[in-house]
Amino acid sequence: MFGKRYAASMINRSAENEQDRRRFLRAAGVAGLGVVGTGAIGGLSGATASATAARPAAAAAQGEVSDAAVLNFALNLEYLEAEFYLHAVTGKGLADSSTTGTGTRGGVTGGRAVKFKTKAAKQYAQEIASDEKAHVEFLRAALGSAAVSRPAIDLQSSFTAAAQAAGLVRKGQSFDAFACEENFLLAAYLFEDVGVTAYKGAAPLITNKTYLEAAAGILAVEAYHAANVRTALYQHTGGILGLGLLGRDLREASVKLSNARDSLDGTTDLDQGVVDRNGRANIVPTDGNGIAFSRSPGQVLNIVYLTPKATTSGGFFPKGVNGDVNTSAANG
Repeated sequence: MFGKRYAASMINRSAENEQDRRRFLRAAGVAGLGVVGTGAIGGLSGATASATAARPAAAAAQGEVSDAAVLNFALNLEYLEAEFYLHAVTGKGLADSSTTGTGTRGGVTGGRAVKFKTKAAKQYAQEIASDEKAHVEFLRAALGSAAVSRPAIDLQSSFTAAAQAAGLVRKGQSFDAFACEENFLLAAYLFEDVGVTAYKGAAPLITNKTYLEAAAGILAVEAYHAANVRTALYQHTGGILGLGLLGRDLREASVKLSNARDSLDGTTDLDQGVVDRNGRANIVPTDGNGIAFSRSPGQVLNIVYLTPKATTSGGFFPKGVNGDVNTSAANG
């Protein structure tokens, strides 16, 4: 592991100002970098995030987006993923102490423990749940008093609406993301690919190098998660029986979900299922240069709000997300 002086030096060099260093060191301690030690950082600890708390409103008034606003947008998505995975593996979500902040705090509708049939899928879910919970705690610590609270989250009717739009279930039928391992994997696929494109799309909006590095680290983890889920879907070659799903297997279902996401976030056909047009494995969705594609915050909100229209609420966030970045794009 890095020595105390070297680790402290790296953090000092990567941060653009003293306040960022203080905030990031506190967050790094929460995320597992506490080996730096209070002796090494000296006077860098103990600051508040009051200045950051005031930035989003001022930036919004000038038609700009602050770094704090971008990270809070990401925090809303991390709340959603953490609640989904934690419910799937433990039957309950985040502790109340991890959901407070600015904006209206909402509850979580739906969600329960999944009865996994394979050891591998259960362990995947447990690992991802732990990572998503850590992301919430990291971003909350990094943002300090500027962190938004968890908005109202729907893990019930929203999945049904998404599955109906994708043609996975017929109108009038429901889709329970927690009913079985197969449903869980499809629901996880819906989230994970969006998370990767969201962080990549948000990266150019972040000006502070410390925050950008942190976001890049989370992006890498989300990409690992997405590849894990996509591989599990590709390897599931058996038929879908007794689930009310329209399709031969999970590979075909992933393509339908991909097409549904594409119908929400604009006219460009970028999204890709876990198989290509020739039925070959497509674990890593990229462009012709082998580069992952991006979504703007507005496009991401189109998907989680489940609408191609410009709005401030809907779908998985029935009352909208908290923070200044809260409006989906006008795509239809």
